[in-house]
Amino acid sequence: MHTIRELLIGPPLPTQQLSEERLNKIRALAAFSPDALSSIAYANQEIFLGLVAAGAVGLTYSLPIGLAIATLLAIVALSYSQTLQAYPTGGGSYAVARGNLGRWIGLVTAAALLIDYVLTAAVSLTAGVAAIASAFPALWPYRVSLALFFLAVITVANLRGLRESGTYMAIPVYLFLVSYLGMLVVGVVKALFTEPGSFDATAPPARETLTTFLVLHAFASGCTALTGIEAISNGVPSFKPPEAKNANKTMIVMAILMGTLFMGSIGLTQYFAVVAHDQETILSALARRILGTNILYVIVQTATLLILVVAANTSFAGFPRLTSILAQDGYAPRQLSFIGDRLVFSNGMMLLAGLSALLIVVFSGDSHALVPLFAVGVFLAFTLSQAGMVVHWWRIRGRGWRTKAFINGLGAAATTLTLFVVAISKFLEGAWIVLLLIPMLVFVFRTVKEHYREVSRELTLRGEKPEIKPLRSPRVVLPVSGVHRGVIEALRYARSISDRVTAVYVELNPGDADRIRKDWETWGQGVPLVVVPSPYRSIIGPFMEYLDRADRESDDGQLATVLLPEFVPAKWWQHLLHNQTAWLLKLALLYRRRKFGKVRAIIDIPLYLRE
Repeated sequence: MHTIRELLIGPPLPTQQLSEERLNKIRALAAFSPDALSSIAYANQEIFLGLVAAGAVGLTYSLPIGLAIATLLAIVALSYSQTLQAYPTGGGSYAVARGNLGRWIGLVTAAALLIDYVLTAAVSLTAGVAAIASAFPALWPYRVSLALFFLAVITVANLRGLRESGTYMAIPVYLFLVSYLGMLVVGVVKALFTEPGSFDATAPPARETLTTFLVLHAFASGCTALTGIEAISNGVPSFKPPEAKNANKTMIVMAILMGTLFMGSIGLTQYFAVVAHDQETILSALARRILGTNILYVIVQTATLLILVVAANTSFAGFPRLTSILAQDGYAPRQLSFIGDRLVFSNGMMLLAGLSALLIVVFSGDSHALVPLFAVGVFLAFTLSQAGMVVHWWRIRGRGWRTKAFINGLGAAATTLTLFVVAISKFLEGAWIVLLLIPMLVFVFRTVKEHYREVSRELTLRGEKPEIKPLRSPRVVLPVSGVHRGVIEALRYARSISDRVTAVYVELNPGDADRIRKDWETWGQGVPLVVVPSPYRSIIGPFMEYLDRADRESDDGQLATVLLPEFVPAKWWQHLLHNQTAWLLKLALLYRRRKFGKVRAIIDIPLYLRE
């Protein structure tokens, strides 16, 4: 098993290499931008699906909606560029909101971000499968299996470590940029020599009347194009020095690329009056219209699939880092703060992979069904983060603070308005689930925090001093299932720590104890053997009853120490061939609340089998 694990994720890395696991700007763009760059795939698709219901008239609003979203993109990008300069150690929305708006608001932001990260992974993977299935329709029935396969691939790549995942991500990211930007250039050249198309000729008949709500609904759906723009501000510590400067340059490049891809694709879709039909995405239809159905079209669709698959890398970069911060603050299980063998937060990655897989299965691999849950968490985190930055600038009042506060205030106002539009227009389609989950997660965070506080209070050496006198020699109870080498070794150890040792045999069937008594006379070393009958053929219950009875009768101010002999098979599968009675007894003893106001010691004596 250890060999297979090393084959998949590589050998452990020493902690000294942690500072070396940094990304240059080229690798960082590949690691942090796939979600932002690839979001045009599902954002454009959702705008199209929202407007096509109103027929040709509705589709003419694609370009105005695209311009509004592009303007919002510029505002948010400018706001986050200030965040990463103000928080060079990692200015994630949680850190900003917690530090400037208080713990409760910080926890709300963290809950929204965690939901966003899980949905990003699920939506990106399902949208990627939809892209390739548009080119190869025979794949549509297998979209869940394909999405889970790609999730497994991206999980293993990230478990291998930061530098390696950045290298893996670079190939599909730059392939997508080259192929997609090349397609847009070809599209623009064709547009110069081609008359514009008309949706009157290509659009299906209207199913609904064009209304303000329908336009706002399409705008809300298209706002998923902004997902991932905050990833760089979350991951500033992953950059090579100077971290903030390199991160800022990378964010500017990413925002320009996002705007170019988004507006370029919408503009050409509008110019050529492209309409997608069943089992085809709007970007697939656009690529087919510009390039034709040939190898270039397949390359574009394959590149779209690959970048959507690696877009989940944004989640694998952000989710484990955020959960580790929450764990360090005491709001999440501490296991999530541990750095794994490959210098990554492997526990957080595995949690993200499990939750994403669950969403893919539950929603049958349909990105259109997942998108309504998507944007609420995104824009809530945007809003609280930018509001926190306004408070930050107001507090420090450094050089140019009014201008900086105005920019972040503008970002907060824009994302707040968008949040209300998204929440209202998407409420019945699934946004209510996110609005319900966020307070539930905040409650979980507070519950975890209170648990750790209680543990700290019970473990502290401050206040009443603990008893430090040594304990008296213990009474030892040794449960036995027979007389064999493992029991003899355990008995030797028991006699070395106490002269008050009792062996206990639970008799499941009348007469079974006769052979045990006979063997015990030979090998028992003078230790008394107590036989406890079990009329209902249970071992745990009768043994626990015997312990309680023996403790009451002894009345010596302590509970008996239980010494468990246990043999350990040589191979993992051999465990399945044994009844694990010692393990079950250990669990029953360990998780049983203390009796008589005292604590029972449990000692495990393993005997390792050679074969």
